[in-house]
Amino acid sequence: MRQSWEQYFMQLAEMVATRGTCDRANVGAVIVNSDNRIVATGYNGSISGNPHCDEVGHTMRDGHCIATIHAEINALLYCAKEGIAVKNCTIYVTHFPCLNCTKALIQAGIKRLFYRHDYRVDDYAVELLKRNNISFKRI
Repeated sequence: MRQSWEQYFMQLAEMVATRGTCDRANVGAVIVNSDNRIVATGYNGSISGNPHCDEVGHTMRDGHCIATIHAEINALLYCAKEGIAVKNCTIYVTHFPCLNCTKALIQAGIKRLFYRHDYRVDDYAVELLKRNNISFKRI
């Protein structure tokens, strides 16, 4: 039986997550336009050309690895660098976005969010999604 679009893109996000270089959480993201075409992917890792956590260890501050760029931000930054619009797109991400990623997704114009794992779900992130009419669903 053919997979639904939601299942298909979430499975791709899980695959993208395997490229992550910060093993504190292997996260993958896939941004898709309204025609169900992939716009960008992202995974958690260090700045391009810099050492990765899986090579040199974590750079920890206040319980967070500060060397890592989150998957959602990596996908958005690729689009910004290449001039690709994400307004009204959907994002599929393996873990519920942190507060900063949630704010960036809203500001970038993402309109729908699908995620697989509840991970440190921030109440204010949920409030912001609702306030900004961003649909979100755990699948």
